[in-house]
Amino acid sequence: MKFQMRRCNECGEYTLEDICPDCNVKTGVIYPARYSPQDKYGKYRRILKKQQEQQQKEG
Repeated sequence: MKFQMRRCNECGEYTLEDICPDCNVKTGVIYPARYSPQDKYGKYRRILKKQQEQQQKEG
């Protein structure tokens, strides 16, 4: 059985469970997505990053 370390978004507690045992909130996986040379969404991430940088300069 494969386990992944998870972290609660509310209290920051680390666990292996899908739900935090302390505050009963859904946890998220702490590992980044696997890299792929055939990145289907890289174009959209770069566009979004450029838009966010422009918004920070303006505001």
